[in-house]
Amino acid sequence: MGAPQYTEAEGNGKPFGHDSQWPSLRYNDIMNTHQRILVTGSAGRIGRAAVAELVARRHTVVGFDIRETPGIPADQSVVGTLTDLAALRRAATGVNAIIHLAATPDDAQFPRGTPPNDGDNFVAELVPNNIVGPYQVMEVARTLGIPRVILASTGQVIDGHLRDDNIPVTPQSPPRPRYLYACTKVFLEALGQVYSQQHGISVLAIRLGWCPRDAGQVAEIWGKELFQDVFLSPGDAGRFFAATVETPKLPPFAVLYATSCFTHKKRYDLSSSKELLGWEPKEKWPDGIA
Repeated sequence: MGAPQYTEAEGNGKPFGHDSQWPSLRYNDIMNTHQRILVTGSAGRIGRAAVAELVARRHTVVGFDIRETPGIPADQSVVGTLTDLAALRRAATGVNAIIHLAATPDDAQFPRGTPPNDGDNFVAELVPNNIVGPYQVMEVARTLGIPRVILASTGQVIDGHLRDDNIPVTPQSPPRPRYLYACTKVFLEALGQVYSQQHGISVLAIRLGWCPRDAGQVAEIWGKELFQDVFLSPGDAGRFFAATVETPKLPPFAVLYATSCFTHKKRYDLSSSKELLGWEPKEKWPDGIA
């Protein structure tokens, strides 16, 4: 949001895996204690889904975006940018967890054009929103003593594995980012790991599937099996983020994937999401697309 764009979605340093000490959970067994949750990017596509599910579960949601957040009382909707530290601290005061979704949602163009039509949005948008923004969020969590932060990453950080059909991709798969936007999310994941290790904040970095924001993106997904397999429905997204704040105990740091059910090939390994959160997708492409 510094260049406002939002409204769209440890200990040993190892990603969470099956040899973990953390117990498997069934979603219906997860403790649903009512909490106060800050959702940044709350007026975006995934943000609205997360807010709706959290409200339905009787959590108190504070929204933070560059426009009013629908579905919550006006006094719980904070309008501001991630560079406005005072507004961000005001929104985060008293919360139990932060779900950080706000970001510039993609590269300005990919593949990149040729001169003179080869501009990018790295300095103008990606750096303030996707580099400085997450730093501000983690600093607010550190200074206010907020114990849990959920960071929205992207499947674009492992795009190379998908393109080479090196699947299913796991949390242990090394980053192979698509382009500059994905590079900012590699930074976001590393930032979360550092703040977990150095400051004791429990951090989940979520490599999200594709929840389309408009008719053009829906058309793109219809056109390719890969895109259909990494689709994330609003319903599955909302239930996923509810699980991230309702699970009583989390490891210090973990990388997880969130997509709906695949239709053609299993592209992402969701087993860690099930093991840690008790969450499994219920929908598949094109469920939830109006």
